[in-house]
Amino acid sequence: MSASSQKQPLLKKITTGLTVCTVVTGSTFFHGPPVLALGLTKLFKKSRKVDETNIQITNSWLTVNNWLIDHVLPNTEWDISVDDNLDLNMQGRYLMTCNHQSWVDTTVNQYFGLTRMPLTRFFTKWELIFIPFVGQAFKILGFPMMKRHSKEQIAKNPELKYRDIEEARKSCEQLLSQPFTLLNYLEGTRYTPEKHAQQKSPYKHLLKPKAGGLALALNILGKDVDALVDMTIIYPNGAPGYGEFWLGDVPKIAVNLRKIDIPEWVHGGDYEDDLEYRDRFQKWVDDLWAEKDQLIEKMKQNIASAE
Repeated sequence: MSASSQKQPLLKKITTGLTVCTVVTGSTFFHGPPVLALGLTKLFKKSRKVDETNIQITNSWLTVNNWLIDHVLPNTEWDISVDDNLDLNMQGRYLMTCNHQSWVDTTVNQYFGLTRMPLTRFFTKWELIFIPFVGQAFKILGFPMMKRHSKEQIAKNPELKYRDIEEARKSCEQLLSQPFTLLNYLEGTRYTPEKHAQQKSPYKHLLKPKAGGLALALNILGKDVDALVDMTIIYPNGAPGYGEFWLGDVPKIAVNLRKIDIPEWVHGGDYEDDLEYRDRFQKWVDDLWAEKDQLIEKMKQNIASAE
């Protein structure tokens, strides 16, 4: 193998990295200031038109990202399947659950959803508000931001528990004025073999699900939700880092979306204070996660047999 052929992959990677970095940085500085400027006007007067304009600007930013994925990372093969009973559209109101392995998961969600579903928001930490541009954009775009308190803090001041819930309630209720997709990573953290072993998870491919966030969203949004959508993401070559993805080092990504039926008993329950309801809700989520674990195993087997 000649020296030039050995250097080619590295040269291509450097070129890809520089292209992505330049375009994303330029796009962020182009789209970011208008979102922040319009967001400031909401301090004085709430406006649906402002919200719609900010979503359009954000979708324009995502369009640039998706263009990079399609044209600068063409070696990434996408295998996307959507169940026949799941009818998605840009005017819908969706709750979404997803397994969580990498920061790339959110980019995968945005890549799929840009032309199929309303802008995806997700529960995020209040501390992110202090990150320039990003944190303020999350707040302006209506991402539910949670001030998570430790068990020790809540034990000393029980009101903190309900203050968090009330903040989440206000954020979720604001979404009802528009189409939305609200994403919840039920595992609460990214999957790693170490975390899986530490938890003694009963699932082969997943961490234990935390049902509280989903229960809260269903309690607030209730029957205004058009569908509960479960997204499953598979990286056949292992969960990638964010840099690996944007350097074109992820050869294949498989995605499945299915509709989850919401039982009638779910609506109107009190997850925080009704222990019987909480146990029943957690059992329902555990069963959904067992189905998801089997789905992941089947997807992996199908990918392996096709290679």
